[in-house]
Amino acid sequence: DMGAQGASSVCPGAAFSAMGDGGKGKGDGGKGKGKDGGKGKGFGGKGKKGGKKGKKGKGEDKEWVPVTKLGRLVQEGKLLSLEEVYLHSLPIKEYQIIDQFYPEAGKLRDEVMKIHPVQKMTSAGQRNRFVCYVLVGDSDGHIGLGAKCAKEVATAIRGGIISAKLNLIPVRRGYWGNRIGLPHTVPMKVHGKCGSVRVRLIPAPKGSGVVGSPTLKKMMSFAGIHDCFSCSCGHTKTKGNFMKAAFLALRCSYSYLTPDLWKDTTVNKNPYQEFSDYLAQARPKKVEAEVV
Repeated sequence: DMGAQGASSVCPGAAFSAMGDGGKGKGDGGKGKGKDGGKGKGFGGKGKKGGKKGKKGKGEDKEWVPVTKLGRLVQEGKLLSLEEVYLHSLPIKEYQIIDQFYPEAGKLRDEVMKIHPVQKMTSAGQRNRFVCYVLVGDSDGHIGLGAKCAKEVATAIRGGIISAKLNLIPVRRGYWGNRIGLPHTVPMKVHGKCGSVRVRLIPAPKGSGVVGSPTLKKMMSFAGIHDCFSCSCGHTKTKGNFMKAAFLALRCSYSYLTPDLWKDTTVNKNPYQEFSDYLAQARPKKVEAEVV
């Protein structure tokens, strides 16, 4: 031991030579950058991460394989309009169902209404995320509002669009006075509430336009309502709650049973019952060729 200490004091490299080839430094079999079996960048080591996996997000869009009964019926063309889905109150769990009903590009518009950061305090510091509110609509009686929180803005926008499509609702339109021309306003006074914000929509005569904030004008445009008076109270500066309140007000338009709907209506069979034979069939499984 004394000899090794003396050698190290005279020549520092002698101490490393005394440790041998299997040390933790840059030796041949060490854990550093060893050549034979080291865990770092050695020839026989684990190698770089990634390997044969493909790059994220750059793959082609996969073909939609529906996992719900409604999705299977829509993909096969058994249901031709969204109204058939709404008539039987069928829940929409896949956003591709909405895409099937709007194959034309640009028919179903979407717009990011607000993106704001939120923070959570953790033991390691602050954790930042982004909340994104997205509006979709066809300007013809359908509107959807979705929200998504994610670490990245792009992910939040993508998730918000999907959420808005899943929340797509029908909007009933009516007249202010005589039934001349196409419906242009809300059929009755409706209101919605979210948080402290309360929004009331009132029918307006033709040519009035939408009397309200720019956010409300955008929502009415997406829903296909041309004339409307509005009344709001609460902290309307909170745009998220304001949009939710207006959205809930529009959803109430089909909640009222007006006299023109008193007539007996013949309701068809539920699609699940009508196409039960097709749904009972086992779907043919695709056999993918193994990659050698």
